[in-house]
Amino acid sequence: MVTIRLARGGAKKAPFYKIVVTDSRSRRDSGYIERLGYFNPVARGQEVRLHMDSERMEHWLSKGAQTSERVAKLLKEFHKQNQAAA
Repeated sequence: MVTIRLARGGAKKAPFYKIVVTDSRSRRDSGYIERLGYFNPVARGQEVRLHMDSERMEHWLSKGAQTSERVAKLLKEFHKQNQAAA
């Protein structure tokens, strides 16, 4: 099964996550099929906290990819953020 989930990066006590499409059986930070965006939980000032390629996200969801719980929450937040900006 294909899953859309977070892959951790960054330094100790300064996490940075990539939003990736990967096989559900693979490890958290191992290779992935496609990178869809990123999430920076410790963003300050002008730094971007959340970025996604919504077109590619919809493509993968239409193909049957499942999102993790955290990515589903971030997707809702991203849509709400874009609606407020429009």
